[in-house]
Amino acid sequence: MRSRPIAGGGIVGLGTVAVTGAAGTIGSVVREVLRREAGRVVLVDRVPLRPEADNEEAHCVDLRDAAAVESALAGADRVLHLAGIPDEAPLADLLDVNVLGTHNVLEAARRLGIERVVLAGSNRVTGFHPVGRRTGPDEPVRPDGLYGVSKAAIEALGRLYADKFGLSVICLRIGSFEPAPTEARHLATWLSPRDAVGYVRAALTAPAAVCFATVYAVSANTRRFWELPDPAVLDYTPVDDAEAYAAGIPGADLPVDPAAPQGGVYASPGFTLRYLGR
Repeated sequence: MRSRPIAGGGIVGLGTVAVTGAAGTIGSVVREVLRREAGRVVLVDRVPLRPEADNEEAHCVDLRDAAAVESALAGADRVLHLAGIPDEAPLADLLDVNVLGTHNVLEAARRLGIERVVLAGSNRVTGFHPVGRRTGPDEPVRPDGLYGVSKAAIEALGRLYADKFGLSVICLRIGSFEPAPTEARHLATWLSPRDAVGYVRAALTAPAAVCFATVYAVSANTRRFWELPDPAVLDYTPVDDAEAYAAGIPGADLPVDPAAPQGGVYASPGFTLRYLGR
């Protein structure tokens, strides 16, 4: 189902959207679009934010505080959950912020009767699948690090709340979100800002019958590792292709080992060993 504009602005059925991590890189881009398309936008972050439109409100919240999360999300129809530690870190920190924070968001959504929660997952939950194999969301998770483990746990929480409580949850396994690709791996993994907005919009407005889904949010890259979403699950077709930038990217013409992990350097032991305390 494609969302459609209504007279006076906004998207049919979008209503009030709460965005956690609204000060982050993706949150900042999506916020600009949502304040034009949603009836109201609730900005949630641990750093102070200032409303920039009449239909915005801001809350400074630590997502580990369950009561504060529920208070901030009260009145929302949909939640876009982007907040969390965005890269490799000690497991205790990732569990505390990413997993517990997501649990508090889902629990608040359950208690408040919120219609849809969109979770920011990561392609790194499958970073040990080989680059020579096109990977879909039904493949087993193979995290390439502790961060990937935390994102796999987030997906599991979303599935639990969908199965047990009937909450509608869509997990977006986000690719390499950059204004433009800058390294060889991005030729497969890039997610452009335009496509990021498209995926978020489609996930927020997907039919209520979609109780749970996991999809890769990646641009239409010629060299991508991952399957694009089934339109019956998420009706968005990406439009950008990192190949347009290949000529200016070092190593773009080098051969690729099809058995190498999709996570690239993220899958190397050294990337995680520094966070293991020994």
